[in-house]
Amino acid sequence: MSRQRRSRRQTVRGSNPNHQWVATEILVKLGVNGVLSAIAVITLFKLIPYQWSQQAKLKEVEVEVQETERRVSELRQDFRHNFDPYQVKKVMQEQSPRLQPTQRRIFWSN
Repeated sequence: MSRQRRSRRQTVRGSNPNHQWVATEILVKLGVNGVLSAIAVITLFKLIPYQWSQQAKLKEVEVEVQETERRVSELRQDFRHNFDPYQVKKVMQEQSPRLQPTQRRIFWSN
């Protein structure tokens, strides 16, 4: 029996430094993870204003794109109108001060 008691005492006494080492390792890991987590949170808070400014710029660009698309649509419509072979006479009248020989100018006076 004394042999079993000695082996138990040796395991209890021998495991204390091992437990202390494990506890120290856990505390170091928790400390490092805590510091990394704090750095990540601080970095995220610094990125929020940058993200807001980028969203504002994106909205401005989207508005400019819509305006440009509207202008392109108008220009395409004008192009089709001006180069439509079926409306040659009408376009010539719109763009020229001359009248056809069968037409007369009308002047309005107040």
